[in-house]
Amino acid sequence: MRASYAFGIVAASMSPAATDQRARQTSASRNAFLLKQARQLHLYLGTFFAPSILFFALTGALQLFGLHQGRPGESYQPPVWIAKLASLHKNQNLAVKRAAPPPPATEARKTPPPEKRQVSKFTYALKWFFLGTSAGLVFTTLLGIYMAFKFNRSRVMIWSLLAAGTAVPCAFILML
Repeated sequence: MRASYAFGIVAASMSPAATDQRARQTSASRNAFLLKQARQLHLYLGTFFAPSILFFALTGALQLFGLHQGRPGESYQPPVWIAKLASLHKNQNLAVKRAAPPPPATEARKTPPPEKRQVSKFTYALKWFFLGTSAGLVFTTLLGIYMAFKFNRSRVMIWSLLAAGTAVPCAFILML
């Protein structure tokens, strides 16, 4: 900074290089502030939505291979809890649609059994890829929760957000 003396008054003027440096510092501190705010928002939103992300990842994985529904004429009937969770995932309600039980063996069929359509090997490859995606989503969500506890000063805030992220959807479910 240069100072010039005129009539006993100090007039300060900054050189162009010093002005550019101060502008860069101001811009850098503003960017650092915005980045810190974005990280905090990400932490809070991620922690709040983590229970729902886990729910959808796990129930979606169950649905990939049709574990949530029985088929007419087949002996497999899913457990009620899987069917209810799948209904909640897909239809946002707890109504479970049960497949019709297979007809008794003594009763003659009036219609031929439905033909099984050929499933492409690429369909199975895609299902396994999405199962891996679901597992990755569960793992990274749990890792995010761990990091929230590890790197945030307020454990009470993290527990509160997790509890709220669980309680809000549960309250809506109870209103169904």
